[in-house]
Amino acid sequence: MAFHVEGLVAIVVFYLAILAVGIWAAWKTKNTGSEGDRSEAIIVGGRDIGLLVGGFTMTATWVGGGYINGTAEAVYVPDYGLAWAQAPIGYSLSLILGGLFFAKPMRSKGYVTMLDPFQQLYGKRMGGLLFIPALMGEMFWAAAIFSALGATISVIIDINVNISVIISALIATMYTLVGGLYSVAYTDVVQLFCIFLGLWISVPFAMSHPAVTDIGLTAVHQVYQAPWLGSINSLDIYTWLDNFFLLTLGGIPWQAYFQRVLSSSSATYAQVLSFLAAFGCLVMAIPAVLIGAIGASTAWNQTDYGIPDPKSKKEADMILPIVLQYLCPVYISFFGLGAVSAAVMSSADSSILSASSMFARNIYQLSFRQNASDREIVWVMRITVLLFGASATAMALLASSVYGLWYLSSDLVYIIIFPQLLCVLFIKGTNTYGAIAGYLFGLVLRITGGEPYLYLQPLIFYPGWYQDDNNLYIQRFPFKTLAMLTSFFTNVIVSYLAKYLFESGTLPPKLDFLDAVVARYSREHMDKATLVKSDNIVLNELAPVNPRHSLTLSSTFTNKEAFNYVDSSPELSNTEDN
Repeated sequence: MAFHVEGLVAIVVFYLAILAVGIWAAWKTKNTGSEGDRSEAIIVGGRDIGLLVGGFTMTATWVGGGYINGTAEAVYVPDYGLAWAQAPIGYSLSLILGGLFFAKPMRSKGYVTMLDPFQQLYGKRMGGLLFIPALMGEMFWAAAIFSALGATISVIIDINVNISVIISALIATMYTLVGGLYSVAYTDVVQLFCIFLGLWISVPFAMSHPAVTDIGLTAVHQVYQAPWLGSINSLDIYTWLDNFFLLTLGGIPWQAYFQRVLSSSSATYAQVLSFLAAFGCLVMAIPAVLIGAIGASTAWNQTDYGIPDPKSKKEADMILPIVLQYLCPVYISFFGLGAVSAAVMSSADSSILSASSMFARNIYQLSFRQNASDREIVWVMRITVLLFGASATAMALLASSVYGLWYLSSDLVYIIIFPQLLCVLFIKGTNTYGAIAGYLFGLVLRITGGEPYLYLQPLIFYPGWYQDDNNLYIQRFPFKTLAMLTSFFTNVIVSYLAKYLFESGTLPPKLDFLDAVVARYSREHMDKATLVKSDNIVLNELAPVNPRHSLTLSSTFTNKEAFNYVDSSPELSNTEDN
């Protein structure tokens, strides 16, 4: 394949345009808001992201390289097809559920990151534990899409994969470094427009290629391969449901999502943004589905690609750039390439910013340096943006199973963080003991279920397992959802059991070493004033103090300072007098 100078020039121009928008947004950030709130402006954009920009950036966060390439691949691969392309419906439902149930309580309480409510209720140690799967999900996701971008660019313009990955990562890291959420949001607007325009321009040219059969015919009839509509075998229905729930429910507890929710100007706006993004995800999936269908309807021996076809060469995951390269005119394929690189950058920058935001605030500031200045937090964020960006790039270049690591980490987000989020927002009475038990149970059940992408063999064989041609054990049983439910109910049961044992006097107060029941409002738990801004919410809505009337709870174990944040009432006055 010849080196395409025109393609390289097109990519350079596009990247420079994105960088210019990112720097402009950073300048805009510097000239808005008070200097004392600089770190919050970087994390949540000063909480003034409007509907238009907010809708674009939330949509672009989901519509990434993995979303577009993965959807096209699922439709193209024989015996899978559109029936197994779950991401568009799954992520759209995830955004709808997030808007209906999660956006309002998170935004109305003025949190800054997704981990704030966990640290407020369960303490800084539990917040640190939950940071691990959250960080893994963001980092491996960024690495996976950087890797996909390098392969995509190399297919079309035939340049070194490593160079394309490094340059793309540098651009995304640079504007994220200088502008934070403002840069990410405004570049997302440009990137989403390029994705939409680039892919839709490519579809008619690819569809009209002489080697392509009518996709309406190949949808239901076998021509070159099985119909691209696909089907779900009765044996695979539980696997399909397990993956569908993972996408739908596991797509909620991501910092990249809540960063957009918390940046909106009101709780209502946060909900509307979620619904707009759900619609945007569906619309943006249409050209990817059509490109996958075109790939399944092409006689590849009649194209310059030749034989065997992409699936036989094990290049099914690259079907989108292959269609752009071999079924479209040269200038159209370059434009489509810009769309794909835009998709990657729009997700990668979000993941890098999300990871650095959680570390700077929830680990560095709230756990170690609670008196850190705003300037110090800003510099910590900048350093971690560089470190996380470099780490994601290194993993994309060096790791042979980045996608396998991302699959496993996204499972951990679903199995560990989602049930914890349910408990912390909607189940009253859960505590740190239940949270730790749920965390461990979910983790053990997921790891022992195995992971074929990492060649991790299972220790627990659920009903319906089988061994594939590569001697890997495949679980048909929905064990991921089982692990998530086990984590949730373990959290609730252990929390209430611990509460009963301490409050009934069965266990002495000195055994409450986590200060989760007896000394619920001890200094181990962070001051609520460090988690929210007083002008965003009435503080007594955050954690109203319900005085316990148990005779076993003496005033010795009551931290009276915690009551200072709650409006005075006759009950509280009587409690303090006692």
